[in-house]
Amino acid sequence: MLGRTAASLFWLCRQIERSENLARLLDVGYRVAMLPSSGEGHREEWRSTLISAGCEEGFREKYDELTERAAINYMLFDMDNSGSIRCCLHAARNNAKAVRTALTSEMWESLNTTWLEFSELRAQNMTSNRLPEVLSWIKQRSMLFRGAMLGTMLRDDTYYFSQLGAFMERGDNTARILDVKYHLLLPDNEIVGGGVDRYQWSAILRSVSAHRSYRWVYGDKANQPWYVAEFMMLNQIMPRSLVHCYSWITESLLGIENLYQEKSQSAAVASDLFQKLRTSKMDDIFADGLHEFLTEFLVSQNGLSSQIAEDYHFY
Repeated sequence: MLGRTAASLFWLCRQIERSENLARLLDVGYRVAMLPSSGEGHREEWRSTLISAGCEEGFREKYDELTERAAINYMLFDMDNSGSIRCCLHAARNNAKAVRTALTSEMWESLNTTWLEFSELRAQNMTSNRLPEVLSWIKQRSMLFRGAMLGTMLRDDTYYFSQLGAFMERGDNTARILDVKYHLLLPDNEIVGGGVDRYQWSAILRSVSAHRSYRWVYGDKANQPWYVAEFMMLNQIMPRSLVHCYSWITESLLGIENLYQEKSQSAAVASDLFQKLRTSKMDDIFADGLHEFLTEFLVSQNGLSSQIAEDYHFY
């Protein structure tokens, strides 16, 4: 497979996953901003949402004041923001066009229809009470594309590069959601495990569609930060956990190795990260600092992404 084809597949699936993840981040901001707070608390929630999406600096350059409407419009529609949902879907469609013959008709149709329908949405018509409906639609469209891919694509290098992009992006998002919650959303005068804290953790779980599954696994340990973080990081049966993502990333890279009959540095790096996550304990993570652990993880993830690009000639 040509490097540019592999890169297009990788980024196509990263961008589809990112659009869903941005919808989930917006959902977190919306849910937490709806909680009772004093002063400018609601603005802090939207600020933290922008930070976790990596687009606060661009927002500040364009807007003088942080408001709910401005934050939503910037993350949903703004083509000046390369991390907006509109930009992600536009880039995904362009990448899909570049590798049209590598995609099944079901994959192309689901993505193309998503772009055409999203293009009909207008920022001026986006009210806060309509936001949950639109975010739910975006998540459903992403899952439709993924279902088409899993149900119709041959299990060859096309599949492995697509899976690789999706799970790289998913792991990145889970780490960012956890970090922004623990590091920014908890008010300075609120204790970990307090009433507001429990509401926020519940909002985080709902944003990743894990509230019910968390209760199934942990029972009466409802919304305790320790167990929520463990569930989203180290529980391999949770499909958005860091360790679950890295089990798929490692499997995809090993699958590419087997197809090409050639070892790669990226597969070794991914395997090391997977083993670190598998053997990590929450006692040690909290003792050393959750924020520090997640920051190190994101740095390692960025390094892995660069190594994949180098190994398979994305540039």
